[in-house]
Amino acid sequence: MRSAAWFGASGRAGMIHRSWMRSQGFGPEVFDGRPVIGIAVSASELAPCNVHLDRVAEAVKRGVWQAGGFPLAFPTMATGETLMRPTAMLYRNLMAMEVEELIRANPLDGVVLLSGCDKTTPAMLMGAASVDLPAVMVTGGPMLNGKFRGSDVGSGTHVWKFEEERKAGRMTEEECFFAEGCMARSNGHCMTMGTASTMACLAEALGMQLPGSATWPAVDARRFETAQAAGQRIVAMVEEDLRPAEILTRAAFENAIRVNAAIGGSTNAIVHLLALAGRVGVPLEMSDFDELGRAVPTLVNLMPSGQFLMEDFCYAGGIPVVLSRLAEAGLLHTDVRTVTGEPRETAECWNDEVITTVEAPFQPPGTGTAVLTGNLAPEGAVIKQSAASPELLAHTGPALVFDTAEDYHRIADDPQLPVTSDTVLVIRGAGPKGYPGMPEVANVPVPKKLLDQGITDVVRICDGRMSGTGYGTVVLHVSPESAVGGPLALVRTGDRITLDTPARRLTLHVPDDELAARRAAWTPPESPYRSGYTWLYREHVTQAHLGADFDFLHGTRGSAVPRDSH
Repeated sequence: MRSAAWFGASGRAGMIHRSWMRSQGFGPEVFDGRPVIGIAVSASELAPCNVHLDRVAEAVKRGVWQAGGFPLAFPTMATGETLMRPTAMLYRNLMAMEVEELIRANPLDGVVLLSGCDKTTPAMLMGAASVDLPAVMVTGGPMLNGKFRGSDVGSGTHVWKFEEERKAGRMTEEECFFAEGCMARSNGHCMTMGTASTMACLAEALGMQLPGSATWPAVDARRFETAQAAGQRIVAMVEEDLRPAEILTRAAFENAIRVNAAIGGSTNAIVHLLALAGRVGVPLEMSDFDELGRAVPTLVNLMPSGQFLMEDFCYAGGIPVVLSRLAEAGLLHTDVRTVTGEPRETAECWNDEVITTVEAPFQPPGTGTAVLTGNLAPEGAVIKQSAASPELLAHTGPALVFDTAEDYHRIADDPQLPVTSDTVLVIRGAGPKGYPGMPEVANVPVPKKLLDQGITDVVRICDGRMSGTGYGTVVLHVSPESAVGGPLALVRTGDRITLDTPARRLTLHVPDDELAARRAAWTPPESPYRSGYTWLYREHVTQAHLGADFDFLHGTRGSAVPRDSH
């Protein structure tokens, strides 16, 4: 065992390591060579989605003890999207660095990763993949369905809807305040198919999470049964030396991409999967998401694209049903390794309205996330077709340009705003370097002037991201971003832009010589950051089409400790 270099050492070194551990009340028998299992816990009251993970950790410990291991929990930071400013995405890479270094620096033979909110799942997977010790993901589970006035309401998704209702005068401030407490009524992450639910599902699709464990509600007893089973399984994985590099193969990523299409998953999955693939050296490009997803129908009828919520998805059979139906249709690699070490079993569906069949899908093939290119997005951009208005997926209109999302919000309610239903709202300065951190600001609300006319959607284009719980005809992740001189920086109000989703094109109708003149006159925005983490981030973050990871973190660095001071 790797941990024997600490706990099995003789002389002063071994005495130091063992004696300080015994101060916690551990008996000498725990140092008998059994696997030492780290439990990475991202619990935090500043990340409401993760707050219950300390209790989940206790269930993992039970499983580790039962299987003959020695469990040791340790805290990690929690990148909670609900509170962190300017955006949790700014800190995903920092969390991945922390997880990687904590695993490597400590006497661990394997690790169980406890995550919840959006960025914690990819950050933990990225960190663990870079160390490449046996690892199992246990996500914290979704909240119970929201309930308001006799109907289900979805976290995030109904925030945008209630805000539109308030602006249109159909809801009062008091009604919105009451509705807040109806959306988030238990521990857990968003129960819509937002980014947290998406990444939990994809962790299972990748093979890094036990079958069926992505969807159990956070407060369901089976969430803790799953955690206990993960604790048992990680001990066996250490003995088998089953590592992330054997699981996170090209075939596993292709499966995850197809599952993301089938569940109507978040566009944010693209930037996270690209970053994770970079950590394990698997070639993956934005175009893969379009090519692999085109043949996949949307099977799962969940908000924001559909009707139901994660609790319903769970009881219908969850990810195992999706995997089974894709496999039966020949849309899944079945000869892949997972943390179970066993072939995936066929699962039965208990509600075909929630998880539809491939033959009669919720939405037909080709309606998932599309990857666009063109002179406005040379390295790509994405649009979630299932959450967009069909009539706007092919649209040409004049641009109304804002250098920041804040600039737009300041005048969005102005009745004199020069917008019509044809207007294309351009929001720039929201990319990885520009904001910094690539925040979820792309789905800016429709101007009040249009809402008053009954218009609820317009085309929006941005180099930032949007919440997986959001909806609308929004072009995201435009790369390269405006802050590094991407074409988005050259757009002027009044320029005509064409979004042609069927042709996968995003076109700025400005002559090349005019664009060249604009580029010659363009100067990059000056950064206010001269030191600290944010300076490091801006200096080293890659563009969205490369996963927005740090350029110096690509690849696997292994578990060897550089120097042993003892």
